Amino acid sequence: MKIDDWLLEILACPACKAPLRAENEAEELACTGCGLIYPVRDDIPVLLVDEARKP
Repeated sequence: MKIDDWLLEILACPACKAPLRAENEAEELACTGCGLIYPVRDDIPVLLVDEARKP
């Protein structure tokens, strides 16, 4: 997964607005607040609450 650090700094969870952290092994972004996990497809974060999974 290739998400630039500067982009990761400005991305936020659409559900609770908390910062996201990269889960490189699983190619996902995890919310540090509510815990939703968003997929990354072809190096593009899919930040849709309907596409997120619960931990």
